[in-house]
Amino acid sequence: QVQLVESGGGLVQAGGSLRLSCAASGRTFSTYAMGWFRQAPGKEREFVAALSWSGDSTYYADSVKGRFTISRNRAKTTGYLQMNSLKPEDTAIYYCAAAASLLTLRVPAGYDYWGQGTQVTVSS
Repeated sequence: QVQLVESGGGLVQAGGSLRLSCAASGRTFSTYAMGWFRQAPGKEREFVAALSWSGDSTYYADSVKGRFTISRNRAKTTGYLQMNSLKPEDTAIYYCAAAASLLTLRVPAGYDYWGQGTQVTVSS
């Protein structure tokens, strides 16, 4: 069992930055890949970024490539999403998730555990 708790969301002006954190508990989290998704009102949950369990491979949605960076601490107990050059269209609830398989990291169904989400609002 893996428990995930996000934090770090908030209100920021366009062009600003935020860093989201995902605190994990459960002895097997270090063997899971980690992902970030977001969901805006009236829209489906969409992939943002993912990190393999080893940390060697990262994956990004085209819409955030070059602006967002996914990472995890050395102990693999906390994940991060550094978000720079934020835009109003980045406004959404952001969720972190853990996946046992690397095969389907870009879709929500590929993940086994989810956090409760944290709100990010970017004003223009």
